[in-house]
Amino acid sequence: MRAIICEQVEKFKLAEVPEPSLRAGEAIVRIKRIGICGTDLHAFKGNQPFFSYPRILGHELAGYIEQIGECVTGLQVGDQVSIVPYMHCGTCIACRNSKTNCCTDLKVLGVHIDGGMRELISLPVSHLIKTDGLTLDQAAMLEPLSIGAHAVRRSELRAGDNVLVIGAGPIGLGVMILARQRGANVIAMDVNDERLAFCRDWAGIGHTINALQQPKEQLAQLTNGEFPTVVFDATGNARSMTESFGLVAHGGKLVYVGLVKADITFHDPDFHKRELTLMSSRNATMEDFDTVRAAMQDGIIDIARYITHRATFEDMIDHFEIWLKPESKVIKAIVSL
Repeated sequence: MRAIICEQVEKFKLAEVPEPSLRAGEAIVRIKRIGICGTDLHAFKGNQPFFSYPRILGHELAGYIEQIGECVTGLQVGDQVSIVPYMHCGTCIACRNSKTNCCTDLKVLGVHIDGGMRELISLPVSHLIKTDGLTLDQAAMLEPLSIGAHAVRRSELRAGDNVLVIGAGPIGLGVMILARQRGANVIAMDVNDERLAFCRDWAGIGHTINALQQPKEQLAQLTNGEFPTVVFDATGNARSMTESFGLVAHGGKLVYVGLVKADITFHDPDFHKRELTLMSSRNATMEDFDTVRAAMQDGIIDIARYITHRATFEDMIDHFEIWLKPESKVIKAIVSL
């Protein structure tokens, strides 16, 4: 079968690899959609933590079950499925506390182990979600949007809260729309005016701020000088993540959704004065996938406009470097098989 392998930094290869064999407790899935995300882009450019080469990328996945062993989960051959790409041990302290998303031995498809940028993959049935009623595009987008759902749930924001989301990429957009679903007053911040326009149009955001144009002053004006109760930083940018400390209300929370390969520092007296809570948010759990699936079924999330670029499996390598360029204006790219 065919697979696309990231052999080293900035080098892909289309290759023939062995087909997977069916193992106990697993199913073989024929991949039909592969979403491209920041993790894939960073891996290609050599900026991805927890990563080694060569690697088959791809963890935003949807397809059909081609083979399955004895199964009590209700799955069968032919079912359309989305894939939960976080392979957890099930026994560590995090797993025992239902935090499988940050398992001490977590292996994420396409990062720590080979992912789904191939025609067939064998996966535990426990990591397959039957997606009746969703399109293949929607099924593939469950994973990136679930990251936003997890961050929102972890923040414990309340209806009526003023919330700032910094970064209008695919993950930040997910945070925005799901925070709005919970009744928050969401403000979007980015450096790109076109992205901010998309936030207003696609996610229904009422107030946007260009981060290059006195953002703190604008934010103070929008919140009567109180600043947001919850700030999500989905940029993966060290400077933004550092400066976001100054944008949180007294008693508020700062949630890092984006990951950066750097150290972040803050001024402790100011941090203590406001009794801030700093949180990281990593991956998602099955509960978050369920939240996003329900939002899609209710028509809250418009996947058709969220996906802005497409390529076939055969053409993906030629498109990938173009998608890296800001002028391509990619929000979410997807590969079809």
